[in-house]
Amino acid sequence: MTREEVAALLAYAVRLDPRTAPADQAAAEETLDQWADLLADVPPRAPHPNGRHWDAAQVVRHHIATSPYPVRPSDVSRPWHSFRRDVVDRHHDPVPAADPDDPEAYRAELVDTRHAVATGASTAATYHELTGGTREERDQLAAERLAALGDYVPRSVADALAEFRPRRAERERRAVEGLPDPLDVPCPYQQCRAAAGEPCLNYRRTPRGSAHPSRLDLATARRYAPKEPAA
Repeated sequence: MTREEVAALLAYAVRLDPRTAPADQAAAEETLDQWADLLADVPPRAPHPNGRHWDAAQVVRHHIATSPYPVRPSDVSRPWHSFRRDVVDRHHDPVPAADPDDPEAYRAELVDTRHAVATGASTAATYHELTGGTREERDQLAAERLAALGDYVPRSVADALAEFRPRRAERERRAVEGLPDPLDVPCPYQQCRAAAGEPCLNYRRTPRGSAHPSRLDLATARRYAPKEPAA
């Protein structure tokens, strides 16, 4: 956000919660300096591929409505970085328009696309958009993947249990959204080598919170590899 956009956001916060109003002009300038520094890489609005767009003003409003504490700039920047990670995780690079025989131009276009997605200037390209298929076909595939996970429970129950079984919840989310599941394949990382269905391990040989990037790359490559023609 620009300094002017941050000032507008602060004015909105004071309007909703007058106790956050600075005592004098010097305090107002100091607060603006602090917020402008911490929110320099946070956009006021940004798109999300599932339609759940980012709006910094709504984040401020939600905080004031739900928290007894005055809003701080980190209450805006932290949700943004979580939002950005989610968007980047959903993004799949489309084939650049640049000539692949010109590696510098090809890489530059990839970098520009990823930067635009990460900063909220562009909407992420999802696997659904790149792989096509009808809604019915995608729903059927999601149902098959959920069934393969076993022990089916209604979605309302699964959602209620999500915080108590985060790994299962993440696998179900990927199945429903048609995303590759890294636990479908063994981890190729030499220091891990977790079997399919098992979580990746850290250097202490305890489960990681997320899969190694190379495992996700392998799952992505296998999921979207061209199908062999029928004999």
